[in-house]
Amino acid sequence: MEQLPTPPGEQPARTTHASPRTAYTATATVSEQGIVTGWSEEARRLLGYAPAEVVGRPAAELLADRPGGSDPAEGSGSGGTGPAARPVAPGQERWSGTVPLRHRDGRRLEAVLLAHRRPAAAGAAEWFVMSAATGAPEAPWDGPLGEWAFDRSPCVLAVFDEDLRLVRANAGMHRALSLTEAGMRGLRLSEIAPDAVSEETERGMRRVLETGDPQSVDGFVRPPGAGPAHGWATSLAPVPGPDGRVRAVFLTAHEKAAGDTAPRAALPPTLAGARITAAPDSARTAQDLADAAVPRLADFAIVDLLETSPRGEGPAPGSATGPVSVSRSAVRSVLGGSQESRFAVGETTVYPAPSPPVECLAAGRGAVYGTADPAVARWVAQDPGAGWIGEHGTHSMMLVPLRDGGTTLGLAFFSRHRNREPFDPEDLRLAEELTARAATGLHRARRTSREHTSTMTLQRSLLPHTLPVQSALEIASRYLPAAGEAGVGGDWFDVIPLSGARVALVVGDVVGHGMRASATMGRLRTAVRTLADVDLPPDELLTHLDDLILHLSASEAGRDDASGIGTTCLYVVYDPVTRRCTAARAGHPPPAVVSPEGSAYLLDVPAGPPLGLGGLPFETVEVELPEGSLLALYTDGLLQARDHDIDEALDSMLAALVRPASTLDTVCDRVLTALLTHRPEDDVALLVARTRALHTDKVAVWDLPSDPAFVAQARRNATDQLTVWGLDEAAFVTELVVSELVTNAIRYGEAPVQLRLIHEGTTLICEVSDASGTAPHMRRARIFDEGGRGLLLVAQLTQRWGTRHTLFGKTIWAEQSLVDF
Repeated sequence: MEQLPTPPGEQPARTTHASPRTAYTATATVSEQGIVTGWSEEARRLLGYAPAEVVGRPAAELLADRPGGSDPAEGSGSGGTGPAARPVAPGQERWSGTVPLRHRDGRRLEAVLLAHRRPAAAGAAEWFVMSAATGAPEAPWDGPLGEWAFDRSPCVLAVFDEDLRLVRANAGMHRALSLTEAGMRGLRLSEIAPDAVSEETERGMRRVLETGDPQSVDGFVRPPGAGPAHGWATSLAPVPGPDGRVRAVFLTAHEKAAGDTAPRAALPPTLAGARITAAPDSARTAQDLADAAVPRLADFAIVDLLETSPRGEGPAPGSATGPVSVSRSAVRSVLGGSQESRFAVGETTVYPAPSPPVECLAAGRGAVYGTADPAVARWVAQDPGAGWIGEHGTHSMMLVPLRDGGTTLGLAFFSRHRNREPFDPEDLRLAEELTARAATGLHRARRTSREHTSTMTLQRSLLPHTLPVQSALEIASRYLPAAGEAGVGGDWFDVIPLSGARVALVVGDVVGHGMRASATMGRLRTAVRTLADVDLPPDELLTHLDDLILHLSASEAGRDDASGIGTTCLYVVYDPVTRRCTAARAGHPPPAVVSPEGSAYLLDVPAGPPLGLGGLPFETVEVELPEGSLLALYTDGLLQARDHDIDEALDSMLAALVRPASTLDTVCDRVLTALLTHRPEDDVALLVARTRALHTDKVAVWDLPSDPAFVAQARRNATDQLTVWGLDEAAFVTELVVSELVTNAIRYGEAPVQLRLIHEGTTLICEVSDASGTAPHMRRARIFDEGGRGLLLVAQLTQRWGTRHTLFGKTIWAEQSLVDF
């Protein structure tokens, strides 16, 4: 378990790292074994160490008081964490305290640290450590403005500046979160206690800064391990400066259930126990609201939801001035079907203007009406759909907008006809609290659904829509997005045609879920295609990809989910001429192979580290696969089903791959059926390929002397071979290409020189290899130049051309399309 310094009994004054105008949060991640696995740009700014100097080294080397310690930039010193260290208690999820750290230039810094324990890749855990560099608070926060704010309420109080960083907190905040003001100062609320409520509260703070309007949040952040959630109410108010501009946000929170003794502060037990589900299906949440109100509060209830805008939000209060179109989402009556059957759930209803529903939506607050009120009478007279109000003896009504923060989601209608008591203000308050609970669930469900849809759209646009046409492999693929609240992940696959009739297969998995993971996946997929286009070997390609993620991490420092550190990848190249398969992997499961005889096994590819750690090598394995072998690449979501362990999953996968099938699509479906009994909790990507071979009758090779006199012989060899293949129409272009490439190899390259022609379906490939590592470059020849036009002609007459480097030199290749011949 990671060793962390013991928090002192009394925290010393923080060393000033920066002024409030340049506040920032330095972050790092540390494994359970005490190794630094992540290092932000702000951490480099705080302590001077670059990521490459710290990542992969013991975190204890950063302590100023560690006996025998050394500068991380100079290498590892002796082990241990020093006398000021103690083990973190088992099960502890958070730690804070003041720690003496050593700057790269030798200075000693007293830093206040806050660390959260969180899940990491492969089921492990890590510590997310942060330190706010803010400097000492200056006026006006220690002056009259700050004191005025804190004198206003006895509840949990905090003041956040325009950057949403905490500048003041009272004793109530300390008791609620078990953190001192010094330990929280300079941090954002989502950094102090990362959870969904803190993120929602920060969104409310931004609205306060943007609009100057107070906001409210149902709930308050809680420290890890705080037990069952209590009912909290959080209010956010603007704190204007002398010039009237909003300078800060004043947070007030109180515990509604346990700490509020006012008789009207909480829902009565009959309503408090009502279950309102925050389901992805809005209709389910709306029906739960109607069921909770009838018969506890009302005899009849209707819930109408506004049609969502492209951004997924309803109109703000005050904007509903004309007729309003709603979708009838739920109906409930004490009379059962005799009254409910009159209303068709799912139909669209239009409220005319003016009418009580439109007025309530415009005002953003509920209202109580009697059926004899003039406003109700006018509504019934002009809207035939409201004629039911006079039936069954209805005498009292409430209309309550469903609002969450500044978003209006719909309208709840409650009425009484069996209960002879009319609704009073207390009933309205209870209805507003009940609808607020439902609105929070509805808003969260809509936001989650919108984000999921956006992420799915992005990911589908980044994944291959069709697999490329090539003759080396027969290929089938499957992709299944994750189910549940986790959201879509960053799994991807790709098929990339290479030179020489070879094909690259790629499968990768970005850590995390949601839009960020999909965007990172898109970046990495583009990078792999770019690196594959220059024909890098698998181990070198993964090394460049590792460097890319390190650069992304440095450029997006401070964003916990931005860098892609921990991404896994498997890169396989198959050559149908030699039937050789070359593979390398970065923390990814190995590919499965089924021989033509039916034996199944996992290919023994050395397990390199996940991408983003830097400085660690990747290894390549090369094997020969007989024609007709089956190759399966997959992501770990395929093996993580709840009802079996990974060994059982691998056995099931191999058994499904071995079974004979008429098509590879059938193989994919059998694998998914064998391993997944329900929607997966993580993304699943599956790529299955059957190898083909280009036999000697489709390949011709000639070794050439390094003598310009043999260029003519090379042309004759090529045209004779084209005659054997029945491709005499391609002879003119082929002679020119062979002449240019062979001449360049003899004139500028090194012996031995080799010419190879490959007839692959509708493509003719010409390759010239030599022992020099210098690649030719196409240039623009001047009018009177005698040379320099050969490669330009090759580029114009062929479909594509390029260079690939080998262990023994280079190969210049060019491809011609035979479709028109």
